[in-house]
Amino acid sequence: MNPTASCQPFDLRPSTFGLQDSANEAAAASLDASCRLPLLVLFMSAAAWLVITSGFALIASIKFHSPAFLAGRAWLTYGRVHPAASSAFLYGFCLQSGLAVSLWLLARLGRTKLAQRWLVTLGAMFWNLGVTVGVWGVLAGDRTGFEALELPGYATPMIFVGYLLIGVWGALTFHQRRERRLYVSQWFLFAALFWFPWIYSTAQLLLLTFPVRGVMQSVIAWWYADNLRFVWLWLAGLGAVFYLVPKLTRRDLQNRNLALFAFWIILLFGSWGGIPNSAPVPAWMPALSAVGTVLTTVALLAVGLSVWKTAGPGGPAGARENLPLRFVRFGVLTFLVAGFMRVLGSIPPVSNVTDLTWFGPATDQLDAYGFFAMVNFGAAYWILPHLMGLEFPWPRLVRAHFWLASLGIVLLAAPLAIAGVLEGLKLRSPDNAFMEVVKTTLPCLRVSTVGDLFMALGHVAFLANLAGLAARFYPVRAASLFSSLTLDLYKPAGAKP
Repeated sequence: MNPTASCQPFDLRPSTFGLQDSANEAAAASLDASCRLPLLVLFMSAAAWLVITSGFALIASIKFHSPAFLAGRAWLTYGRVHPAASSAFLYGFCLQSGLAVSLWLLARLGRTKLAQRWLVTLGAMFWNLGVTVGVWGVLAGDRTGFEALELPGYATPMIFVGYLLIGVWGALTFHQRRERRLYVSQWFLFAALFWFPWIYSTAQLLLLTFPVRGVMQSVIAWWYADNLRFVWLWLAGLGAVFYLVPKLTRRDLQNRNLALFAFWIILLFGSWGGIPNSAPVPAWMPALSAVGTVLTTVALLAVGLSVWKTAGPGGPAGARENLPLRFVRFGVLTFLVAGFMRVLGSIPPVSNVTDLTWFGPATDQLDAYGFFAMVNFGAAYWILPHLMGLEFPWPRLVRAHFWLASLGIVLLAAPLAIAGVLEGLKLRSPDNAFMEVVKTTLPCLRVSTVGDLFMALGHVAFLANLAGLAARFYPVRAASLFSSLTLDLYKPAGAKP
């Protein structure tokens, strides 16, 4: 038996994905048909929320160096716009796009149809309703005050029902798979499918429904934010990476055991992090959090080595023209950079400088956007043309989106990281007045606003291409359906049925 056979992603592309007969082509078309509607709803909704996020993020960014900007509107103050942007990004874009990619991969790798696509679509609608109500609540001033869990409690039932309808049928799709061998991506995606409801329900119960007392509220809030922003994003993002890199490079996944080793390291130690060394809690909590974060270095090295050996140092021929692969490779590179920044920020000599500065937000942006969002952009640009049977209407917008998004995240995160280090060093000296320290970061904040603007333009291009693809697909689908229904009307009189 070929030792790499179990590591190869299952191919179902209509013409070149290894399908040799019409029966297999029909099976591929059947799988696509089962995923098409729910994935289109999830991807389109995620893209729309991304544009909304960009608007809020731009307003929040401008307010740091122009406080009078939109100062007369209470619902556009920084204390409301920033959590609205964060919530719209995490729950509107990240979770929806991650679920869309996960459902497609679970169906593809399992060689089975998506179970109950209508209920999954209904779940996506409930999810979007809950996020909409929650974001409006945040803008109205009804936020919880817990980072990454800002949406008010009355939005939770809708979000939970939406995820339940999506997650249960995603798990059932995995259970009904015809291909019993498990590919690496399925480990990551199936774990992510259960990770979110566990951490979300725990945080909701212990922070909002039956709130714990005192400093334990902060501990649980840090635990939840870290598990969502790092562990869940890593599981869902790496699940897509370990499928797309071999697929787009047309090579077998190398070092499968390394990828699985990274999976167990993330599960066992990734969830320990989140508690800063400056937290007013018993000393063993930040120490244990730092140990868990440092141990994730092993996962970073394992992922980097596996992807590097699979893709090669220079990449395959024509990699420059393979835009989905460029998104994914940029995401993997940013994953490594953000991961090592996170590890460095957890070490006490470094955290003494970087805690409570812009260094933390820079790391969060690199991980959530530079890694997860970029990988999911590449996945969307790869999945949707095969799902719809059509190319994107404006290919140049895909290239423009890549450059706008990559330049935007660099211009956003790099100045924030520099500002954080400068801020931390100056705050260590009692001779520096706090307002003088704040003023030294203003040039970096202005550059980061330019990064936000670039990213917003890229998001508009992404949404426009998705909307254009849907607009092209349904007229073609209607014409095909009309042709099949009226075929008998144009048969010659003596033709046999």
